[in-house]
Amino acid sequence: MSCPHTPRKQGLYDPAFEHDACGVGFVARVNGEPTHDVVAQGIQVLINLGHRGACGCDPESGDGAGLLVQIPESFLRTVCEREGISLPAPQRYAVGMVFLAQDAAAAARQQALVEAVVAEEGQGVLGWRDVPHDPMAIGRLARQGLPRIRQVFVAAQGREAEDVDAFERRLYVIRRVLERRVVDEIGEDDFFYVPSLSSRTVAYVGMLIADQIPRFYPDLVDPAFRSALALVHSRYSTNTF
Repeated sequence: MSCPHTPRKQGLYDPAFEHDACGVGFVARVNGEPTHDVVAQGIQVLINLGHRGACGCDPESGDGAGLLVQIPESFLRTVCEREGISLPAPQRYAVGMVFLAQDAAAAARQQALVEAVVAEEGQGVLGWRDVPHDPMAIGRLARQGLPRIRQVFVAAQGREAEDVDAFERRLYVIRRVLERRVVDEIGEDDFFYVPSLSSRTVAYVGMLIADQIPRFYPDLVDPAFRSALALVHSRYSTNTF
């Protein structure tokens, strides 16, 4: 099905052939055992898809790339313990990847709104973690728009503490509510985005070129960072109509 905004069929052009051209890949262990090899292989798949990822006028600033993995349980428990965050049993908590404004005051307002919405939806915030990242691993233009990157840990409470699917649905609602509340109460002047919020998976993404991912996010190269699956995506915005 063609996009309603594409030109009509004419000459050699047929809108029926319009399609996305992003690079996508998937790696998984059939037995479900989390390993660091799966994460490493996922990154390699992403790098191999470099020809299916676009860049801008700054060739070191990508059009967007990242990977989604299972929550790395043992890794997060170790790093959260250092931050004074005590995590509940698996799937009784969620990890949210949150991009906040560069401005400290604006980021504080956004973070406070995240905590307020989580509370309003009957769940609890366990704490926040600054996600390690290397700004020098990305391009000049990407650095100019680089947000504050934090992970929020949300504890399941009430009915959601006993029903994982109900918890996932509640987390989805929290994300959708946040998208509107940030605009309505804080405004669109400062960047805010939640790439993922789940008790099962977490997404490490950014305006990156594929091979910048492991250099930008040190978490991903830590041997303790394990997953049984890795879903990767490198954006190539060929559809401009």
